[in-house]
Amino acid sequence: MNLQHRLSGKRVVMTAAGQGIGRACAERMAAEGATVIATDINPDLMADLNAVGGIEARVLNVLDGAAVTALAQDLGAVDVLFNCAGIVHSGDILNTSEDEWDFAFELNAKAQFRMIKAFLPAMLAGGGGSIINMSSVAGPITGPASRLAYSASKAAVAGMTRAIATDYVTQGIRCNSICPGTINSPSLHQRLRETGDYDSALIEFIGRQPMARIGEPEEVAALVAYLASDESNFTTGQEHIIDGGWTA
Repeated sequence: MNLQHRLSGKRVVMTAAGQGIGRACAERMAAEGATVIATDINPDLMADLNAVGGIEARVLNVLDGAAVTALAQDLGAVDVLFNCAGIVHSGDILNTSEDEWDFAFELNAKAQFRMIKAFLPAMLAGGGGSIINMSSVAGPITGPASRLAYSASKAAVAGMTRAIATDYVTQGIRCNSICPGTINSPSLHQRLRETGDYDSALIEFIGRQPMARIGEPEEVAALVAYLASDESNFTTGQEHIIDGGWTA
């Protein structure tokens, strides 16, 4: 199959498309022929996305339920929903505030719940579709140190994904989660800077990787494009690990 046409005719809506993994995924799916409605909370990050063929950039705050509902009503049925927005909190239980815990669940889990609930009815009416949720190896697969709220919220994403897959498996809906390890992204580099010793922190992150490198956003994008395509029609309810062998 020609990858340039693998997603031809498919309409995709996704969150957090402005940079990092999200941007790589938007560009990959558009390159494979999809029409991608790429959303992000930061309009500055999307200033040049409309110039990419196949991408329509829109501002969306996934924490705003009314805005999510309005977008779903405006777009109608889509073939693919990719929930990419999220945040990484650092800290063990004694160093995690209730506000940090609540925000991790609000953005990492509840925002996905909100998006799915808004877009699922039209997907069902249209005969089905693929829902892809960004989870992590942290939580569903392993428990890294000082990642309490993040791991717990990402484990919730994995559970929600399996539940949706089971509930709608006979109605044409597939729902899968992506579980990346350490990926080269603006979010990662911000966390490295926040340690106060960027170079040492980067060496430590690379040191735990069996492949002796961190992953690239484009590698995650290839997996997302596969799950968006009809080639993955027999795949649902799964946690797709892409971590360079870290949790093997």
